[in-house]
Parts: sequence; structure tokens; C-alpha cells
Amino acid sequence: MKNSHSFSILFWLKLAAAKNGKAPLYARVTVNGKRAEISLKRKVPVAHWDTNKNRLRGITGETKMVNTYLEQVHIKLFQCYRKLQSEGKLISSRIVKAHFLGIDDKRYSISDIIEYHNVHMKDTLRWGTQKNYFTTHKYIFLFLNENFNTNNIYLSELNYKFIIDFERFLRHQKSMGNNTIMKHIERLRKLVNLAFKMEWIDKDPFVKFKAKYNRKEREFLTLDELQRIEQKEFSVSRLELIKDLFVFSCYTGLSYGDVMSLSKDNIIIGIDRKQWIYSQRQKTRIPVKIPLLTKALEIIKKYELHPSSINIEKLFPAISNQKLNSYLKEIADVCGITKNLTFHIARHTFATTVTLSNGVPIETVSKLLGHSKISTTQIYAKVIERKVSEDMIRLEQRF
Repeated sequence: MKNSHSFSILFWLKLAAAKNGKAPLYARVTVNGKRAEISLKRKVPVAHWDTNKNRLRGITGETKMVNTYLEQVHIKLFQCYRKLQSEGKLISSRIVKAHFLGIDDKRYSISDIIEYHNVHMKDTLRWGTQKNYFTTHKYIFLFLNENFNTNNIYLSELNYKFIIDFERFLRHQKSMGNNTIMKHIERLRKLVNLAFKMEWIDKDPFVKFKAKYNRKEREFLTLDELQRIEQKEFSVSRLELIKDLFVFSCYTGLSYGDVMSLSKDNIIIGIDRKQWIYSQRQKTRIPVKIPLLTKALEIIKKYELHPSSINIEKLFPAISNQKLNSYLKEIADVCGITKNLTFHIARHTFATTVTLSNGVPIETVSKLLGHSKISTTQIYAKVIERKVSEDMIRLEQRF
């Protein structure tokens, strides 16, 4: 997309500073309605100035010299503008002025912080998280092109209006829900916060902004639904593997990435002399220690000698998350489950149906899930309320 700007150059006299019939000569550069003024370090006779032509009247040697100088300034300013335009750089009246004066502008732009983040965070962020940032970068550049006719902007120019305008732009994107929009803005916020910490900017434009997420109910399987999947036997090996991986997650609380990365080295004899999983969450790098329930152990044993597991030296054969979730839809249909079954539902099922509903304290569940804050685990507290209600109903029936 080619950037388009309104650009003009005007020469004028600063009459307020006139003295002895002469006034300082200035050039005014205007880009998209915003001005920057440049002192040309000369004083000319006010009486000889032609306001229509923006030149001196007359044929004297001094007049010709001044007018020739103005032509040279005009050409140089236009060349500065065209150079910025051809290089696809950020263009503003102030930047054109800086280039004309030969000033090296060392302010950082949004492209600078994006590039820094991409280079320095690639070894600490999961590939999935990096891809999410790349998508956010794409929308930032689309927004800049649409609203500023450029593909870059200085970080110092970011303000509250920029943020809410970006939010409004995202809301006009096809099929983008509120929480997805907030995720994009949160990633922009993290980039800007990184720049603030490194003192690339003097103030945080997000100070007055508060992300507003729509609270969504966490989907999970009831005990009956979980048992329907557990008890179903599939003649197709791929569906049997998907079922086993899903059930394993339901009894360990591990995510897809965490399950796929498990090897024999992660199985440790714990403090109770029983087998535990010692690992760390791929997403947060937080260590997790999970006692293995019998059902989880049985699934590990089932694939112990599986050729695919042995080849990759993992507990389970490899399968992509996309295929896994696709096959889970088939399993849900066969088992009569109407919920949108995804692998992440297994983690929620572990937190609700398997642990909290059976009296496991929320502090313990938080540790098992690898949450850094217990408030993250408290989204499942509704399960406790439901269980209290069910227990009270049973108590009432006894009376």
C-alpha cells in the first residue's frame, strides 16, 4: 500500500519580530495539516516582500540572491520529503524539518520496539505466543496505514486517543470478538510497557486505559460425560489414542503441549513413594508436580511399548493439536456429547469434576495446575458452590 500525504512549503516573514524595516525569513512545512517552522537565518525588507509569490520583489543583486536561496531551500525540503516517502519511513512536518537541518532524530518508533521484542523474546516465548504477537503486529501496521498514511509512528506520539482509536479499528475487523480485541491491545500494552521500562518513552499512554473482557464460563465435562468417553472403546487406533490423551489430561490437568513433551525422565518417585510427574508448564515455565492417579498410570503403561512413543522417546505418540481437536469432535459425536469438545476442556475438567468437586482444596488445585496466582484458579470456584448446593439438596432429602 502506497502512503499518501498532503505536503506543502510556504515562505513567510515574522512581522512580529520586524526591526528597522526588516523581518526574519521563515519556511513553513505542512504535512497532513501539521506545521513545522524553520528559521532561514536571514532578514529581508518588509516593503519588498510579495505575499502572493512568497518571494522578494525587485531586480537588485540582493533580491536575486535571496530568491535563489529560497528556490534551493524549496528543492531541498521537497527532496527530504520524497526520500522519506520512497524509503517508506514515518513522515511528519517535524521529521522533514529534522532531515533538512541534518539533525539525527534518535526517538524510538513502534517498529523499533516490535523489532526489539521479536529478536529478544524469541528464546523465551513459545512459538504459539510469538505467532499471536505477529498477528497483533499485522493489525498495528494496518491501523497505521489506514489512519496515519504511514507504516510507523514514534512511541512518544502514542496517547490514550491512539489506543481507543486502535480498539475501534479492531472492532470493525470481520469476526473479531471483544476478548480477541482485548488480547491484541494487551499485547500492544506489553510492547509499550517494555519500551517504558527501557526508558524509550517518558510516559505510559496506557495509564488511563482498562481492558474490558467479557467473562466466559469455562466449559468442562460432567462426571457422566467423562465416564462416557472413558468407557467408549474405538476400533480406529487414532481415535483410541485421542481418547486416551484426552482422558490422561482430565486426570493430570496438563495442557496439550505439556502432555506431548512428557518423557520417562518426567516420571519420578515422589515423597509418598508413588509415581509423580515432575515437569514445568511450557506456557509459563512454572514447575508442576502431579501425583499420578491410577487411571493416568494405566494410560502411560498402555503406550510404554508403542513404536511411535519409543521412536521419539516420549510417553505418547506425537500428534498435532489441530488434528487432535478435530478428532475430538468425532469422539464427542459418538459419545453423545453436545459441548464443543477441545483438548483444553480436559484441563478444566480436571480442575472441576476431578478435583474441586471431590473436595480437593483450591490451593492444592492451583499448585497442580501450575497457576502463579490463586486468583486464576478461583474462576473454578463456582464448582464448589454447585457442589454445596447438591450436598444441601441431598441433606434436605434425608430430612
